[in-house]
Amino acid sequence: MAFDPHMPNLARMYDFLLGGKDHLAVDRAAVERLAEHIPQAAGLARANRAFLQRAVRHLAASGVRQFLDLGSGLPTQGNVHEVVRDVSPDARVVYVDHDPVVATHARALLEEAGRVAFVEADLLRPAELLDRPEVKGLLDLDEPVGVLLVSILHFVLDADDPHRMVKILRDALAPGSYLVLTHAVSSLGRPESEEAVKDIYRNSSTGGATGRTREEILAFFGDFELIEPGLVPVTDWRPEEGPLIGEPPLPGYLLAGAARKRAA
Repeated sequence: MAFDPHMPNLARMYDFLLGGKDHLAVDRAAVERLAEHIPQAAGLARANRAFLQRAVRHLAASGVRQFLDLGSGLPTQGNVHEVVRDVSPDARVVYVDHDPVVATHARALLEEAGRVAFVEADLLRPAELLDRPEVKGLLDLDEPVGVLLVSILHFVLDADDPHRMVKILRDALAPGSYLVLTHAVSSLGRPESEEAVKDIYRNSSTGGATGRTREEILAFFGDFELIEPGLVPVTDWRPEEGPLIGEPPLPGYLLAGAARKRAA
């Protein structure tokens, strides 16, 4: 993927939504167009990030000491290794992204992190990814791993068979491992907005996006056992505090869940 300053970049767009500083005018313009159709886009991005942190803390408290963050995006505040080490200082984390923009920033940030690696790889090739020396050198797949697919699967189109991809990951994991994901739903209730949002992403670095039904999203977990509260809107997954009085609730456009692999 060559750097194109005239094309919106998914990772930089997300950084802008989170209030970061690593973005260009073209990314900000794309997010502004997105907000015309999803006014709560920034709130959903922040809720997505907060879910990731809650889920990681829960997995670490449950004894998971290894994490594989797929489609990790640009480093920002509250990265997985920072959050998990509040619970488990010896935890190991591998970040994976195929975007060279992300790779440049991530390697600079993680140089001195210790027990952390970044792999520039395509998650569409999960078997090759798991065989990479950076992954095998840091993660022991015979022990539980927390696999994070947070706000990434809706950028994998049906033609690339994301369910097969995730099944390969599930099959490679040891009992006691977890799969954590968020995923956009298939309908915003406004067909013209849905098409406009898809068009924004088609013209970005990701090349497209697709929402899915609740049943299609549930299928990513396979025979893993969903932990409470199941697959729910991202703000409803083990919230640490209620919404502020007078704060409008976010729409349920993004579902979140975590599931555990049972012993054979």
